[in-house]
Amino acid sequence: MSVSARLAELGIQLPSVVPPVAAYVPAKAHGDLVFTAGQLPMVSGALPEAGKVGDGPGLVAPADAQRYARQSALNALAGAAAAVGGVDRLSGVVKVVGFVASVPDFTGQPGVINGASEVLGEIFGDAGRHARSAVGVPVLPLDSPVEVEVIFSVAE
Repeated sequence: MSVSARLAELGIQLPSVVPPVAAYVPAKAHGDLVFTAGQLPMVSGALPEAGKVGDGPGLVAPADAQRYARQSALNALAGAAAAVGGVDRLSGVVKVVGFVASVPDFTGQPGVINGASEVLGEIFGDAGRHARSAVGVPVLPLDSPVEVEVIFSVAE
């Protein structure tokens, strides 16, 4: 099944490519790989929520952050597709790196980044299985709670 058909089956509409906030491109193809820049969970040009991930008042709830990681992965997919001429040129996921801006005692970064990994797995099936890092950091651009970058493989 093509990636576009799978997206339709899942009811997922890819977002528009998020414009860079600095001096870089959203994705860059090299050989049979596409490397995405770190993608924030932008929706219609804005972050759905800013702040640190953790449990408690004034913090981004881990379940919300997991949804934001999913959105970041979809933003990465849109950027990669634009870089290679369409989503159906992408054949799989090689690696995901996820950053979670979190309070010092929060250790659930892997669960947050599962939001990205799981949606990519739903879209690509076995070809969506990937290596991954999930890293806690003190702050991200625009005070985003998450940032995700992805390396995709490109079909010949």
